[in-house]
Amino acid sequence: KESMWDLATCSKTGEPNVVPVAFKDVTADGNLVVGDVFLETTLQNLKENDGRIAISVYNAKSLEGYQIKGTAVHITTGELVESFKKMVESMFHGAATAKGALVITPKQIIVTTPDGDNKKLLN
Repeated sequence: KESMWDLATCSKTGEPNVVPVAFKDVTADGNLVVGDVFLETTLQNLKENDGRIAISVYNAKSLEGYQIKGTAVHITTGELVESFKKMVESMFHGAATAKGALVITPKQIIVTTPDGDNKKLLN
């Protein structure tokens, strides 16, 4: 949770889009959640591609990393959304707000660490 995450999606025409995200968490049941602050293109792509998404998670110092492929659902109400709204308000002091959250269900986890386990499938 401490490292940066990059979210990647594609439009129905195959146009790729990748964005770094700072407002994120992992739920007790293993889903990834991302606060929707500036995700307009990502949300459009998810509508067009049945929710398919890939996330790159890595530690820039140790180079430990993982690619997570799964499906995302956008929610606009509930406890998760409220917690992201509080985080964003605290950081941006009203200049931006969380409009919702992506709940990402992992389907595949691939090691991207540059060592002997690179490209190993973990699930």
